[in-house]
Amino acid sequence: MAFTAGVITFPGSNCDRDMAVAIRDISGREPLRLWHGDADLPGNIDFIAVPGGFSYGDYLRSGAMAANSPIMRSVIAAADRGVPVLGVCNGFQVLTEARLLPGALMRNAGIHFVCRTVPLVVENGSSLFTSRYETGSTIQIPVAHHDGNYYADDETLDELEGEGRVAFRYGENVNGSARQIAGVLNAKGNVLGMMPHPERAIEDAQGSADGRALFEGVFESLSVA
Repeated sequence: MAFTAGVITFPGSNCDRDMAVAIRDISGREPLRLWHGDADLPGNIDFIAVPGGFSYGDYLRSGAMAANSPIMRSVIAAADRGVPVLGVCNGFQVLTEARLLPGALMRNAGIHFVCRTVPLVVENGSSLFTSRYETGSTIQIPVAHHDGNYYADDETLDELEGEGRVAFRYGENVNGSARQIAGVLNAKGNVLGMMPHPERAIEDAQGSADGRALFEGVFESLSVA
């Protein structure tokens, strides 16, 4: 069965094309390009990607304005129906601001922009997004962020870890946070926010193809649904 994927573009998005190309190259299907000002999603949408960048110039705080854009109301409704939603970097920030995921993304320790390939430990290899990874394995994915320090209170962090909702953790100190959380799932497991960029690691020429398995697992589940 064919599926329909969509990539949202906000003013200031700069990774939307990267995301669209990754989806096309891996699935063989051209994704829909969705505009932030559109109030409705296509009725047949099966997968939504919220890409990285600096939505609305990161005014107020990263992701805050984008979370209140017209299309995000439809994204929230789609996620509630079980549609898989992936938010990467600024997209992760948007998902927390929209309350699709708990917590917030704060400034990195030392207020440094971090841009390099980093090791990620797969904390949960049984989710919709991580089914092609082994729990405990280490993959290499690039990061590019300034506000990538995932924060939540200790009770929330304990709950996320206890429920297996931490998808990825940095294998080294990347942002100065105590628990080095790099990716978080919602309670249903159909929404993933992650700071590293899997769409920039889909072929060896990019330095790593470890991000490819994330998309392949989701797309396989959609194709057989």
